Formats: sequence, C-alpha cells, structure tokens
Amino acid sequence: MRNKTGRQQRGVTLIVALIMLVALAMLAVWGFNTSTTNLRVVGNTQARQEALSAAQGAVEQTISSPLFIQNAAAFNNAVIPIDVDGDGNTEYDAVLTQPGCYRARVLKVNELDPALASDRSCLGSSSAHNSGIEVEGAASPTGDSLCADSEWNVRAVVTDARTNASVAVNQGISVRSLSTDTENNCP
Repeated sequence: MRNKTGRQQRGVTLIVALIMLVALAMLAVWGFNTSTTNLRVVGNTQARQEALSAAQGAVEQTISSPLFIQNAAAFNNAVIPIDVDGDGNTEYDAVLTQPGCYRARVLKVNELDPALASDRSCLGSSSAHNSGIEVEGAASPTGDSLCADSEWNVRAVVTDARTNASVAVNQGISVRSLSTDTENNCP
C-alpha cells in the first residue's frame, strides 16, 4: 500500500508544481504588461509636456516682439521654430494664428504716474505743455495720453509628427502700447 500512496503523492506534487509554475508565469506577464503600460504613459506625458513647452515658448517670443502690437497680421500662420533642449536644433515648429485684440482703452493723462518711466513715455514731451502751446503728438494734460491698454489672445499650436502629440495654447495678455498702434490693430 505504501507504494501506491507514494505514487499518488508524486503525481499531486507534479500537478501543484505545474499550477505554481503557471501562476508565476502569469504574474511575470502581468508585471511586464504593467511596466510597459507605465512606460508608455510616461513617454506620452513627456511628449505632451515638450509640445506644451514649445507652444508656450512660441507665445512668449511673439509677445516679446514690438511688431506684435504694430502689425498683428504679420503673425497669422507664422511658423516659429522651437529648440526645447537647447542643443541648437529645432525639435518643434509652432504655428501661430493671428493674435486677436478683444478690447482697448486709451489711458487718460490723470491715470499716469510721471514718476514711472513707462508712464512718462505716454505723457509725451513735457516742453510742449510748459510753453502753453498745444503740439500735435503730445498728450493733452486733461485728456487722452499717447498710450492705450489693450487685451489680446495669442494662440500657438504644436503638433509632433513623431509622437502624434498635439497641443494648443491660448494666452491672454494685457499690453500697453502707443494708442496709434492700438487703433490700427484693435477694434
């Protein structure tokens, strides 16, 4: 009888060992799939963040240009090359839509602070007011200044063909500029 019981135990041991081997193999496959999925998620997040950074860089380049206020139409469908990693090679091309001006308001002279350099340029020539003679191109002491505050929307779109990442950035900004530039570009 011992012989028969020993053979049955060896058969059960083999079956338990095979079940454990299959369970470990399934656990290994699950771990591999999980790590691969996590790696894809991280890669997609990195591609999106780089594209977002490129779009934001294009917006910053646009709004730092004085031409932006003087001739907004020049930026319509403009392609701006962006080097994200600083190696001197263009990784992304950002496409701008024409910046849109939503509103503008000419500043009054009494709203400006002559102690600030940015406000002094809006006041015009002080010698024109001290002489008692109105000079064309100088701000009126009681009326409008030479500057206006305007609100704009700048949109940049970046699409990466390599990763299929696509990002659009809309940036609202407020800009103080000459009222003549604002009149030409803002309703």
